[in-house]
Amino acid sequence: MTSQTNLASLADLCGLRTAPALTGLQRDRIRQELETRLAACSWFTVGVMAPSEAAALEALRTCERALGWEALVGEDLPALSGQVFLKGNQSTGLFRIRAERGLGAGLLITGHHHTDSEAEGTWGPLPLDFFA
Repeated sequence: MTSQTNLASLADLCGLRTAPALTGLQRDRIRQELETRLAACSWFTVGVMAPSEAAALEALRTCERALGWEALVGEDLPALSGQVFLKGNQSTGLFRIRAERGLGAGLLITGHHHTDSEAEGTWGPLPLDFFA
């Protein structure tokens, strides 16, 4: 497993159960690499593992604003308490959120491409405040 001090790329995050704390330099490097990967994709899904519904929604909205994505619409949003998992899909324009115990915390982004499977991938977990 990669130690926190050695986190320098998106690949170093792969397989982590929860997002690590990142230094400013680590954030900058990973953000630059992520933006390059995102630019090659046609559309995205996003997963947010968070300690609360409010934290999940804030992470989603911050990500959308930072990346210039159109805001997703919540589908059947019950009031939830405790840990949650939010799944958003640009293709449908919707997100769903459910109670989910035992998760870590972090943001996962999956890039999709209609014809280039080499461009696709899942990146993260990124800290919930990665795009703040």
